[in-house]
Amino acid sequence: MTDAQEPLNLRYGMVDPRTLTLLEVNARFMRKETFDRLVANVRSDGALTSAVLVWDDTARDRRVVLSGNHRTMAAIEAGLPEVPAIFVDQELTRARQVALQLSHNAIEGEDDPATLKALYEELDDVDWRAYSGLDDKQLDLLAKVDLEGLSEANLDFATVMLTFLPLELDAARASFDEAKKLVQADARWMAAYRDYEPTLDALGTAHAAANVGNVATALGLILAVFERHLDELREGVWYDPETTEPIGNAHRLVPIETMLGTRTMPADAAAVVTRAVDKLVRDGDVPADQRWRALELLAAHCQTE
Repeated sequence: MTDAQEPLNLRYGMVDPRTLTLLEVNARFMRKETFDRLVANVRSDGALTSAVLVWDDTARDRRVVLSGNHRTMAAIEAGLPEVPAIFVDQELTRARQVALQLSHNAIEGEDDPATLKALYEELDDVDWRAYSGLDDKQLDLLAKVDLEGLSEANLDFATVMLTFLPLELDAARASFDEAKKLVQADARWMAAYRDYEPTLDALGTAHAAANVGNVATALGLILAVFERHLDELREGVWYDPETTEPIGNAHRLVPIETMLGTRTMPADAAAVVTRAVDKLVRDGDVPADQRWRALELLAAHCQTE
């Protein structure tokens, strides 16, 4: 078992903060006004309300504060005779000491602005508001919060990671790129919960039908089915098959693949089309920035025959 895998041997107790050894190198810093606020709170409470993490370094006959250095200094400044501590009673490598220190500094939650504002506004006493320790930056954030909006902290959500094989990656990127064209770059979509179960059902069907266990592969199968039915995004969406006229704004842009029913074509056929379009552009029949008009010319020619 490595040092990182060995469980910590902990005990709890009280200790005189003046007998503790503070870290010589501490990545966590605290502004003077923040430290002064901490000292004032500790003095008001007459105690530390959270324990400091102390390593009992018996080899060097010292007790090192791995986490809670500023609280220890505030306790000394406030004149506390003792503070609560969690003692680590075992030998620690230098690496584990540093890892413990960094983890206590780095792994922390984030305040949900809407909840934070609601709690802060419950404090009708100026002293308690000062005690809360919120700084100007956070207070400015609270001033901009609309409590009518949704709060991420109150949503039940999960993070989903999709992993693609190299051969699947290009197709996946193309599909996502097409999806991003539908919205502004900074837009966010929220799917209804009622769509969650059908999505899982679709993945389950793809899993069972193709006898695959990989979620990304199942999603690839679903996308393949979608690609084969691109033309279904035409009728009743932007095109009326009865009147053969566009639905809604006649000048809005629509995906060409919904008209042709495919995003791709064989290279030899694509080369023939490209040469024809290039000629139309050179002859001035089609604008260079609107090469799609070559299809319009072809269709008009067919209709006049």
